[in-house]
Amino acid sequence: MSTIELTKENFEETISENDFVLIDFWASWCGPCRSFAPVYEAAAERHSDLTFAKVDTEAQQELAAAFEVQSIPTLAIIRDRTLVFSQPGALPEATLEDLIGQARQLDMAEVQRAAEAQAAQADGGPEGTGA
Repeated sequence: MSTIELTKENFEETISENDFVLIDFWASWCGPCRSFAPVYEAAAERHSDLTFAKVDTEAQQELAAAFEVQSIPTLAIIRDRTLVFSQPGALPEATLEDLIGQARQLDMAEVQRAAEAQAAQADGGPEGTGA
């Protein structure tokens, strides 16, 4: 499967209809982005069961801002509507393959519990402990 172009218009649908989405944030003027593109495309061909998307940060500035992209290329991985990885830098093929393997092995129930606990802590801790 080849990559899809992700925009603010198709983002929600793409994330809700696919359990595992990799997102490459890139720009045409970015040398490391151009170097990473064939590695990313080859991974998309090898992992046809996953959704590989690309975000042109020049055209989709709102989407890049929502992911707090500060440097490109940035790779993000979303599983079950939860961001499980986001890091800038062009990855070598072996590192990308290892990362995909690690993301496949995640216990998403545990990830969801940890995210909920972190959100509760950010909102002022457990109920009943407020002023």
